[in-house]
Amino acid sequence: MNSFPLFSVVIPCYNQGQYLRETIQSVTASAYPDIEIIIVDDGSKDNSHEVAMEIAEEHKNVTYIYQNNSGPSKARNHGIRLAKGKYILPLDADDLIAPNYISEAVTILENRPEVQVVYCEAEKFEGKAGHWKLRPFSLDLLARDNMIFVSGIFRKSDWEKCGGFDENMIWGREDWEFWISLLKNGGEVVKLPFVGFYYRVKANSRRKGMTSERKKKIIAYINSKHKDFIYARLNGPLRFQRTHSKKYNSLLQFLGLLKRP
Repeated sequence: MNSFPLFSVVIPCYNQGQYLRETIQSVTASAYPDIEIIIVDDGSKDNSHEVAMEIAEEHKNVTYIYQNNSGPSKARNHGIRLAKGKYILPLDADDLIAPNYISEAVTILENRPEVQVVYCEAEKFEGKAGHWKLRPFSLDLLARDNMIFVSGIFRKSDWEKCGGFDENMIWGREDWEFWISLLKNGGEVVKLPFVGFYYRVKANSRRKGMTSERKKKIIAYINSKHKDFIYARLNGPLRFQRTHSKKYNSLLQFLGLLKRP
């Protein structure tokens, strides 16, 4: 790269003060030379405020902002809205990145305008350690499930075009819905061939707290908001048993019990 456009890392934080400094250190160790870091405190009740303020005093490229507890989508949108960078990385306050993740992603995005998202191989650590086996990206698969963790890298302009993270997604999986919004109308995705992201697995992880009722609400919301995309890819609605949605819909069409989309 001949020039280095400003890059923004947005870190929503809710009661993650004990991890925040380690997360920030993984960003400041980045090989990319021009990064701003925006910490969005989502109404934390632990020491996140004190830790974030100390970090902001130590690093001139770190900005700290506070909001009343409103959830991760609002926190991410709040930070991205204030971001001055051309490219965005949402990074949860307990996760880590590798030094070369940002620089390699920006090289691709700067040279390939058709690419909308860059992500990488990932590893889990702490509560459960090991390689995070992510399925290859395709729009057909994205209609059924997510294979891009929330810390993918994208242009701020594309975030604006798709409307950002949906703040009505209060049950979880808001990252999945965001990738659908961003990619359903086109744009390529690149997965870097190295581990650049580290996902901390904790006992109280939001992923582990997914209940049947929350899953039903997520599926119903995605079916409603992205009906054209879901029906085109799955021949009908997304089902509770998501993996078999297309086969089930096709069978119902064959039996005359479901109209073709």
